[in-house]
Amino acid sequence: MLDRLETLLIQASEILCGYPLFFLLIGGGLYLFLRSGAVSLRRLPAALAELRRKPEHKGGGQISSVQALAGVVAATVGLGNIAGVAIALVMGGPGAIFWMWVSALVGMATKYHEGVLAIMYKGRDDKGNPQGGPMHIIEQGLGKRWTPMARFFAIAGMFGTLCIMNANQLTEAFMTNFSTPEGISGSGFLGSLGGFTGLDNEHTLRLLFGCGIAAVVAVVILGGIRRIARVASVMVPFMVGLYFLMVLYIILSNLGDVPAVFGRIFSEAFNLRAGIGALAGIALIGARRAALVNDAGIGTASIMHGASRNDQPVREGLIAMLGPSIDSGLVCTLTALAILLCVPEVGSSEGIQGLSIAMTAFSRGIPGGHWLLLFVVVCFAMSSMFSYSFYGTTCANYLFGTRRGKLYAYVFLASLIVFAIVPIDAAVAACDLFYALMALPTMIAVLLLSGKVRKATSEYFNKKQSDK
Repeated sequence: MLDRLETLLIQASEILCGYPLFFLLIGGGLYLFLRSGAVSLRRLPAALAELRRKPEHKGGGQISSVQALAGVVAATVGLGNIAGVAIALVMGGPGAIFWMWVSALVGMATKYHEGVLAIMYKGRDDKGNPQGGPMHIIEQGLGKRWTPMARFFAIAGMFGTLCIMNANQLTEAFMTNFSTPEGISGSGFLGSLGGFTGLDNEHTLRLLFGCGIAAVVAVVILGGIRRIARVASVMVPFMVGLYFLMVLYIILSNLGDVPAVFGRIFSEAFNLRAGIGALAGIALIGARRAALVNDAGIGTASIMHGASRNDQPVREGLIAMLGPSIDSGLVCTLTALAILLCVPEVGSSEGIQGLSIAMTAFSRGIPGGHWLLLFVVVCFAMSSMFSYSFYGTTCANYLFGTRRGKLYAYVFLASLIVFAIVPIDAAVAACDLFYALMALPTMIAVLLLSGKVRKATSEYFNKKQSDK
């Protein structure tokens, strides 16, 4: 039964997450990039300037714009930046990284639109608290007749934000580093517990670790969005800074090989020797993995930015668009460089491999790098879980009301235990599938309302220019 379900998940994700997702996210993002006048390039200085502003207190909301950005980055700078990049390299070779960069550039334009619309069409829950997200953008921006599509997003969002990949890959890291086949098979405790649960010793140990993950995450997420934002605003700068220093050490230790690595990325991104089909496949893999990394066009960013106290849509959009430049631009590039410098044969690996490839790279590149990366992995995975629980809870609140919606947090915690056990192929497929289902209503709404964003942008910068 489980094997059949795994096969169905993989088949469904292959259909939806191939060309349809590519054209929706990359094609739609490119359209938004061009229609906005290359906002992610032209307005980047203005976006950076927004970070230096004092926190807002005018608009209804629970957190500041910068805290919202930290929450979004906490979600996106997760295991996708390590395991996801490794999977892209294994499946598509170094050329897939170039297409992740392309996705970051157009993703910045998409997230700009999401940030603007999140404030422009901010909704409220049944208790009157401000809420954001595609469901409110769809209902208010497109009208009540579009409510079925808003509900479709909310349903997909509850499942798509269950941190499938993070729970799975964090458990893989634990199993790789802290368990041995001999220890597992010889454990009487695991055997006794396995007899009760019906699982073998290995899956019983995964179950116990999943329970440990859920207990730690519960301490943060049951405190609500304010606690999540406070934790994220501390964790994000620390973990990105530490990761940067680790990769910088690897780069400096292999400085002579760096030009060749970039050469491989660019040459294999447009390698026509294997045919147009192979080139398209590489582009698809890069874009697909990038969708899981920066979430642009998926709709989650507008949920977090909709909780901001900012009352100026364009300012929120400028801050929102910095997200992909950090996760898909900076952190994914750091991961790719570390892997390609230390595991140059990665493109010829067989099967889907994620975190194990990255672990191999850092163990080769840094003395004790194996353990340093494990610490970073824990930080990345936990930060993602904190933010994603808020996304799913917001979707549940929209569908069922705040009283029943609160129960989603417990469903989220239970899912961490379940996905600690499932095989990685099924986890990757399920994650991709739900993201595709979330992207469909989000991108339709953003594309239909892009004219409103363009008008608001023009008015904002014209007023800014006249005030000088």
